[in-house]
Amino acid sequence: MSLYGKPIQDLKGVGEKRARLFQKLGVFSVGALLRFYPRAYEDLSRPLSIREACPGEVSAVRATVLQRPAETRIRGGMTLYKCTITDGESDLFLTFFNNPYIKNLLKAGEEYIFYGKVTASFLKKEMASPEFFPAADCPAIRPVYRQTEGLSSRLIQNAVKNALLLLPSEIKDPLPEPLRTRYGLCSLRTALEEIHFPPSQGALLRARKRLVFEELFVLQLGLLKMKGRARCESSLRFTQNFTPDFYRLLPFQPTGAQQRAVGEAMMDLQSGRPMNRLVQGDVGSGKTAVAAALCYNAACNGFQSALMAPTELLARQHYQTLASMMGADIQVALLTSSTPAAEKKEILQALAQGGISLLVGTHALLSEQVAFHRLALVITDEQHRFGVEQRAALAAKGDNPHLLVMSATPIPRTLALMIYGDLDLSILDELPPGRQKIETYAITSEKRLRALGYLQKHIDRGLQGYIICPMIDNAGEDGAAGDRKSVLDYAQRLRKLMPTARIGHLHGRMKPKEKDAVMDEFAAGRLDVLVSTTVVEVGVDVPNAVIMMIENAERYGLSQLHQLRGRVGRGTEKSTCILVSDAQNQEAVTRLQTMCRTSNGFEIADEDLKLRGPGDFFGSRQHGLPELKIANMMENMEALKQAQQAAQELLRTDPGLEEKAHAGLRAEVARLFTAMNGN
Repeated sequence: MSLYGKPIQDLKGVGEKRARLFQKLGVFSVGALLRFYPRAYEDLSRPLSIREACPGEVSAVRATVLQRPAETRIRGGMTLYKCTITDGESDLFLTFFNNPYIKNLLKAGEEYIFYGKVTASFLKKEMASPEFFPAADCPAIRPVYRQTEGLSSRLIQNAVKNALLLLPSEIKDPLPEPLRTRYGLCSLRTALEEIHFPPSQGALLRARKRLVFEELFVLQLGLLKMKGRARCESSLRFTQNFTPDFYRLLPFQPTGAQQRAVGEAMMDLQSGRPMNRLVQGDVGSGKTAVAAALCYNAACNGFQSALMAPTELLARQHYQTLASMMGADIQVALLTSSTPAAEKKEILQALAQGGISLLVGTHALLSEQVAFHRLALVITDEQHRFGVEQRAALAAKGDNPHLLVMSATPIPRTLALMIYGDLDLSILDELPPGRQKIETYAITSEKRLRALGYLQKHIDRGLQGYIICPMIDNAGEDGAAGDRKSVLDYAQRLRKLMPTARIGHLHGRMKPKEKDAVMDEFAAGRLDVLVSTTVVEVGVDVPNAVIMMIENAERYGLSQLHQLRGRVGRGTEKSTCILVSDAQNQEAVTRLQTMCRTSNGFEIADEDLKLRGPGDFFGSRQHGLPELKIANMMENMEALKQAQQAAQELLRTDPGLEEKAHAGLRAEVARLFTAMNGN
């Protein structure tokens, strides 16, 4: 049995009870433990003298124990153990709490490395409950692991030591030796040993370089193999281009970017190979019109299309927009979980017989009952909300259909090309004419009443606004909301403060029908203000809404703030976004300043990546890509480029990774993408 197959409970020192704690951390096997990399490191290689250790900082100090720890009982049943250590010039006073073993662990006259936070009073320096190691065999660099209650970093460290002992003398390295030589990478054995227990900073860097490259290389191999599979021949070739006919149906002139994206997609659709394309555009850039052009072409070529959206609200909006664009001769239907049974039966029957050309819906489209007559085009909206496996499930309802995914989360082009390695890329970098520039202001809570007065003036003119709060009610997970605003409390207070305004509220705990009813009221103009959580981040267009006020704005990432801001500015009236925050930390201030300075989604994406890292874009639960254990998309850009180049070169010579030298890589790709799909 390989280490990947050996259960974690079979490892020396683990057992059934501790195995359950490891499983909470996602570690189910010995092999997974070896790939459970430290989250940080403590550098003990250069211990300080007691005089050099600065109060308020965590330091490593080399010193000798003067006397065995003395026991002192205090009120409340607590026992303290105190002793003094010295480096020959200065003394440091140690205190341990409720740890009777410490008397036998620290021996008078022996030298140790102590690691902890130094505090100081007028006359002395102290450490409370420091970690310590005999000076003679103290590790230069100590790993620190992500923990869970009952499983400390030291226990994980000991388990990793035992796991490393199980590595065979001739460990099979998935990276072929010529590849390692070319990119200056150490062996897998060396990397695993030195990532967990690095003898020096240089060794740690060497191990990280190898493991980061391997992770990105395997990811790129998997994505490029998916892209390669999509390059097979397709029987769903569009023989005619009806795009000019579609443009004549539109009441507006498409932007150059829209026409370019449609043109790129039509080349795919007429190529005889399945399209696999991402259309990425800022909020309001006109992605739906691009999708409509392709669905129109599909219908005119005798094919069917399916568009899947993440929420019922968005699906309904797409249905209304697409039905109005497609003309009377093309049948468009909407299918969601709340579609009445009789209507659903009619839709499914018409769909199977080819009577419906375009089916719009939510995850309900993935139901086994949904069967198409000749599905040729699959479109998913808000790509980051669907996993790769969900795209594949919808595509499986056709015979290798064309695939278009749309995302309103701007990502720098070079990064998108590498991350969405299985997709070609079209970018909508122009806004349609008539879209208003949204003025954005950051204010403190002291100016909240003025902002609400500004909102009231717009309501008096027959306009509408949103107010976004981070919480639903005032009972947070810890039982206290602090200064965070909640939807229910805010709406109640607002009704008293603005008695003439019609105020509604919306949040994720409401039933779908309740949410739809509130959004319908707001869209119809029967509500003046909608107090909501970020559930409106992706929602129906309300051109009459011109104010977006976001409370506790520091709690949101730049991309999310940008998405929320995109809910307004959709009509002819000037629109305003007001960010309310009392945050003083530099990152939050920088984020809000960026929002006020620019409305360019790609510039905002760049800034968000710098400030927060790739989590907003590439968290595994958002886009369905495998979770990266050690690589960082921004910090390791050069490694990402090298990995993609190496993957492309390898697949040119061995597309199926079938050569004997590539068996390890084939297994790693399979393991990574199996984990991704939750199997």
